[in-house]
Amino acid sequence: MMKKIYGGRKSLSLILVLLSTLTITLSGCSSKKAEDSVTQDSNVESTSAESTDASQDEAGIEETDDLSKITVGIPQDLDSMDPHTANGAGTKEILFNIYEGLVKPDENGNLVPAVASEYTISEDGTVYSFTLRDGIKFHDGNPVTVEDIKYSIERNAGTDGSEPLVSAFSNISSVNIIDDSHIDIVLDQANTEFLAYLDIAIIPASNSDTEGNPIGTGPYKFVSRSPQENLILTRFDDYWGDAAYIKDVTIKIEANADAVVMDLEGGSIDMYARLTSTQVSQLSDTFEVYEGTMNLVQALFLNNAVKPFDDVRVRQALCYAIDPQTIMDFVSDGKGTEIGSNVFPAFTKYFMPELTDTYNQDIDKAKELLSEAGYPDGFEFTITVASNYTQHVDTAQVISEQLKEIGVTANIQEVEWNSWLSDVYTDRNYESTVVGVDASTLTGYALFSRFASDAHNNFTNYNNSDYDAAFANAVATADDDEKTKYYKECETILAEDAANVYIQDLPEFVALNKKYTGYVFYPLYVQDLSKIRPAE
Repeated sequence: MMKKIYGGRKSLSLILVLLSTLTITLSGCSSKKAEDSVTQDSNVESTSAESTDASQDEAGIEETDDLSKITVGIPQDLDSMDPHTANGAGTKEILFNIYEGLVKPDENGNLVPAVASEYTISEDGTVYSFTLRDGIKFHDGNPVTVEDIKYSIERNAGTDGSEPLVSAFSNISSVNIIDDSHIDIVLDQANTEFLAYLDIAIIPASNSDTEGNPIGTGPYKFVSRSPQENLILTRFDDYWGDAAYIKDVTIKIEANADAVVMDLEGGSIDMYARLTSTQVSQLSDTFEVYEGTMNLVQALFLNNAVKPFDDVRVRQALCYAIDPQTIMDFVSDGKGTEIGSNVFPAFTKYFMPELTDTYNQDIDKAKELLSEAGYPDGFEFTITVASNYTQHVDTAQVISEQLKEIGVTANIQEVEWNSWLSDVYTDRNYESTVVGVDASTLTGYALFSRFASDAHNNFTNYNNSDYDAAFANAVATADDDEKTKYYKECETILAEDAANVYIQDLPEFVALNKKYTGYVFYPLYVQDLSKIRPAE
């Protein structure tokens, strides 16, 4: 859709000069708690899956010194090895290989049995009954028990009186062990989205040090970790499902974005996800580049509790001043998908593309709103951005230039990822930030809950009574059409109220050395290392 552009574009040439410089400077060598990802609601009547015992030998893969191991680069260290308290989406996508829930998502967005071999849901939608998979083991060799399942669910439900780690688990009335193979989760009220939250990791009740000694049931098990350097994993040969092809995996922290291409070409890493288009253009034909989407909402997120962003007119002015297409042109060669609210396209059930027209760029309108709000000469603020995410740094730079047209000065403060997590996400000590926010589970709840005024993860401090009412209605109803209607009302409110300056769902480029193949995209933040295999 062609968008109408109003007002001046005097700084366009300046942005061109700026981004040319950025390309050289930034690429010269080249998502909390357990909740906080994506598909329509699954059919939740009843399902089962047979355990498979495929081994590396059965797959016909002969291991060699080179191809029995792989090194994967990631832009930041993991914030936790405890799957129930990890915050970052970049952490959870790696932990996906170590831990599993009763169910887990597959690459098509379906929820499939994992620790459970089958499940049923009562007609009234309040009792979820699971059968423990026969013979399934933890990485330490001990069998998984229904007591472990009960412990893991109750740990996230806050049954000890603490705040639930998963908000949806506050709806749990009881977790009842039926026998050695069966367990029921009973809800206070029916919730058609609840199954997706049961991908929460099942861990041993006996493990008192989940952070230092992570034990799960996934295709890879923990070997060692050197903070800020690497994480070492090895294949779990007693895995209940399809065995991983690659035996040993090193997750290497690549905090310096400028060194990524050099490290790929030099052979110190074999794979890296979320490259910029500039980095892709610098790669040799040694690498296969897979292209998909990140399945997230990139935005200039605003702290609605601090001045001047507590004034809707100021927030709207920023929305009118920004042109997302210009940002996409410079950051990712025009690739990506513009969004107008907090939903990305993979969530087809809720995605409303028409909301991108809520704020077509209009410089005069932006200036008028600033004057009405008492800022005729503009104002100054800070954009805090994690330095290891080049796309977000580049986006902040373009935004800063575009805002100059309305007299607003945006200073950019680059910080390390761990500082961003503590200062911005946890402590909410910031004015604005550019980041991508995903949905950790295959539910609308995961997309919209963070903007409820009382949400523990409402890091933007958004507070709107109409939104709270619509969200409460969506959660309360068991009718899927009604739920969708209320979620879309939430989505519209966020757009019209200019809760944030929404930009795009970024394109994702993954480089994989051609010695390997098999990379698979998921409709949420996941790096499934078990599917990668030698190309020969």
